[in-house]
Amino acid sequence: MLDSLGGCIVAGDLTEGSRLNTADVAERMTASRGTVREVVRVLESLGLVEVRRRAGVVILPSARWNPYAPQVIRWKLAGPNRWRTLHEISELRLVVEPLAARLASEHAAREQRRVISASAFGMSQTSDHATEDEYLGHDVRFHRTVLEASGNPMLAALGDVVAEVLTGRTHQGLMPRRANKEAVGLHQEIAALISRSEGEAAARAMTRIVSEADEAIDALMREEGRPARRRQTSTT
Repeated sequence: MLDSLGGCIVAGDLTEGSRLNTADVAERMTASRGTVREVVRVLESLGLVEVRRRAGVVILPSARWNPYAPQVIRWKLAGPNRWRTLHEISELRLVVEPLAARLASEHAAREQRRVISASAFGMSQTSDHATEDEYLGHDVRFHRTVLEASGNPMLAALGDVVAEVLTGRTHQGLMPRRANKEAVGLHQEIAALISRSEGEAAARAMTRIVSEADEAIDALMREEGRPARRRQTSTT
């Protein structure tokens, strides 16, 4: 029920300012009103709806949604505006992840360096099956650990955002069966650079990784006959 309602709101099927009739939802989904109330509480915590006296449950504008909530990102990537969402997150990643790589070269603990290297190696070993969960797991672990190893809790908190977009790309069929060899090599290069405390070089390599991912999205858009968006270049 949460995924159904959340997805409908994010996709625009339930429009801003409209009211959600919880009694109708309970009947349509054969659920108790208590269950519907719990779902509404979650949607409210994400900024998608607001419970108002006399008005009931009102759909809020997208500006009120929590853009960093994994559920919201998941629904966006499953919706009609997934391309815009992917580019927006790429722009965020271009600022955040190169910085995290540079800081990780200074602050990463020995175990974190080991995990980063092992994850990059795992990606190389499974790169011919990039649409499968094993490759995805290595990819998510690599990027999440780099963010955590930055030593900055604000950056580390963005691990769920990056994990959700990587997962969404895989589950929405936006990954090639075989991973880009250059991108896989760059992951291994970053692991080595972080281990050697070469922060600036690690930041440059991370910029190339995120840029490559954004360029791959542009290529998929062109295949669908959609105009590719102009990318913002990072000064990192």
